[in-house]
Amino acid sequence: MRRDIWVALKTTVCVIALAIFGISLAVSATRGAPQNANLAIPGNQALQKSAANKSVDDPDWTELKSSMEKMHVAMMSMETSGNSDADFVRLMIPHHQAAIDMARTELLYGKDPQTRRLAQQIINAQQSEITLMKLWLKRHDASP
Repeated sequence: MRRDIWVALKTTVCVIALAIFGISLAVSATRGAPQNANLAIPGNQALQKSAANKSVDDPDWTELKSSMEKMHVAMMSMETSGNSDADFVRLMIPHHQAAIDMARTELLYGKDPQTRRLAQQIINAQQSEITLMKLWLKRHDASP
């Protein structure tokens, strides 16, 4: 059972990391990156077009970007502990929190029922995984 939890955690982390990576690429495309820099990555053309059409005045876009920026600040401000397991878990907490924040934005502004269901599933999964990671840190005498 315990192995199943970690497998589910790793799978979820990979999916969210890929989603955030794709959005990051789209954001960088709107900040002056060469237009063809990321076209080899499947789906990036659509992401770049979508990002280019978003106004900085769109509250949903602003909230999504803000979630990612908070995550990057939190992750980049952490110092290594010398324990790769603890460092991984500490870094994943703000990563998961960003996914929750982005999913909440989808619930506020999204219209598509499937995407809204996905957002709610992300919130549920990521919240329970944050709880699991904080518990792991506590059991291993590592502060979050």
